[in-house]
Amino acid sequence: MTGHKRDDGLGPHDIYGLLCPGRAVFELLVTKWTGLAITALEDGPRRFGELRRKLEGVSPKVLTRTLRRLEDNGLVLRRVYAEVPPRVEYELTELGRGALVPLAHLRTWIRANTGKFAPGE
Repeated sequence: MTGHKRDDGLGPHDIYGLLCPGRAVFELLVTKWTGLAITALEDGPRRFGELRRKLEGVSPKVLTRTLRRLEDNGLVLRRVYAEVPPRVEYELTELGRGALVPLAHLRTWIRANTGKFAPGE
């Protein structure tokens, strides 16, 4: 319906709206490596190499970009320890831990329904 204004009571927080501030959060969380990186940090801090081994198939460049985006958005804390060689660990912030709940629901749904999808070509 062209020109039809939806009245769903969500106002400026309508995730389908172009200017909705929640849309950027949604786009951040639904990318493949973001969700996997967050859940990989569920059990506590990890070093870059540990994350890379856990997230099979991720390139160092993509993992670095993903972790930076998570850090920039307050979901991950990056700690650098003054050691030789320097040790860097990544861990979830309180906000990042909050994202584990919806991601756990998504993983449960995926496990229950994966066999129902047609194989990719």
